Order: sequence, then C-alpha cells, then structure tokens
Amino acid sequence: MVEMATTVAFTFLSVASLLFVYRVVISPTLADRIIALDALLLSVVGGVAVHAARTGEAAYLDVIVVAALLAFLGTALVARFVGRRDR
Repeated sequence: MVEMATTVAFTFLSVASLLFVYRVVISPTLADRIIALDALLLSVVGGVAVHAARTGEAAYLDVIVVAALLAFLGTALVARFVGRRDR
C-alpha cells in the first residue's frame, strides 16, 4: 500500500515540477519566476519527503528541513532584491 501511494505521490510531484520549470522559463516577470522557482524547490523537498516515507530512513528529515529553510531564505532574499530594484 505504501509503495503504491508513494508512486502516485512521485507522479504528481513530477508533473508539478515540470509545470514549475515551464513557468520559470515562460514567465513574463522576475517575480513570477521567483515564485515558480520556490514552488519547484518545495516540490523537490516533497519528493525527498516521499522518498523518506518509502524507505523509512529518518536521515532524510534533516535534509528536508535544511532544503526548505534554504528555499525560504533564497526566496526572501530575492524578493528583497526585487523590492529594492523597483524603487
């Protein structure tokens, strides 16, 4: 049961990641690209979480926390840069 659920989750995350990559490439503004890139990073974090659930390894949880924190900080820094650039 866990195998099938994680396979479905990987499928949805893969489709979402492809759509986010498309949005990063096609976006008209820098802010749209930043949001799409942040969502892409969070879908990668979700993929690592699904892999951790599938394998039962607790070591991946540290990776998830660090990656999510870096994604948040990166988005906050770029948003601050864009905010200053618009002035």
